[in-house]
Amino acid sequence: MFDGLKDKLGSFRDDVEEEVEEKEAEAEAEADAAEAEADDDEPSTPAAAPDRESSDEEDDDGGPGRLRQAAALATGRVIIEEEDLEEPLWSLEMALLESDVEMSVAEEILDAVREQLIGESRKQVDTTAELVEDALHDALVDVISVGQFDFEQRIAEADKPVTIVFTGVNGVGKTTSIAKMSEWLGQRGYSSVLANGDTYRAGANEQIEKHAENVGRKVISHEQGGDPAAVIYDGVEYAEANDVDVVLGDTAGRLHTSNDLMTQLEKIHRVVDPEMTLFVDEAVAGQDAVERAKEFDDAAEIDGTVLTKADADSSGGAAISIAHVTGKPVLFLGTGQGYDDIRAFDPEALVDELLADEE
Repeated sequence: MFDGLKDKLGSFRDDVEEEVEEKEAEAEAEADAAEAEADDDEPSTPAAAPDRESSDEEDDDGGPGRLRQAAALATGRVIIEEEDLEEPLWSLEMALLESDVEMSVAEEILDAVREQLIGESRKQVDTTAELVEDALHDALVDVISVGQFDFEQRIAEADKPVTIVFTGVNGVGKTTSIAKMSEWLGQRGYSSVLANGDTYRAGANEQIEKHAENVGRKVISHEQGGDPAAVIYDGVEYAEANDVDVVLGDTAGRLHTSNDLMTQLEKIHRVVDPEMTLFVDEAVAGQDAVERAKEFDDAAEIDGTVLTKADADSSGGAAISIAHVTGKPVLFLGTGQGYDDIRAFDPEALVDELLADEE
């Protein structure tokens, strides 16, 4: 998963290592030249000891003096300077943008990597790739982890029944994700009921009822054209009467520009007061998913995101960007067609996957 971005991050690591290795070779050559010159100029009689302060002075061009370079090599260390990162960082920025990482997110990643690497003195026994990987790891985790919380713990600690409303545009897999979530909860010992608040789309009742049948769950629905808030409220009433742990409420696919639908979503919040509102979109939607996440968060105050079709996303930019631009976490990834094909989003695991070397 996310092979495209993984390849580009690997290229960045290789570029930095090449730049620093060239710098090391140049410094070693200059140090050798300085040593040879010192041997040629060695006086036959003892000379006065040189002033220590003057030996550490910089050359006229502002760079480190030859003796300092020799000392750096003798101690097995190298300093990474901004010029060493200029070209690789530019390549990294292009790689992130091409992978659908949002501009401000890419810039924050670059700034973090730059801050961690520039001026870094490393032992030559450590590879530059390891140093760069550490910087990339920290920067990516910081960006992706914004707003992250333990979903299962929140379910466990909340008063029952817990109501979760799913929202997003048409055709991104909301209803299928609800069925997958019901299965995920069931595997962890939580009962659930599905409530079809998508009362306007023809065939919506049949679709959710089929999913409910496949996973062995009860579904609450009204006639087409009914009040979405009333349907989800009935789902809560059913859950309370039957000791069901979680109500999973579907809603009509909507755009932020559809005032009527957004008003209905606001009514659901007033009537039901859900524990969580989850935004659903496709990982393959890239920048469109990022923009919609921002818009839905503004309109509906989402608590987190479920990204479908993550198994088909070779770039990974949406997963990296959405949490950062909304301040709300990506919580789950849909990774296939089966009801078991959903996994909790783990920022550390994703970054480890992105930075892992191919065997």
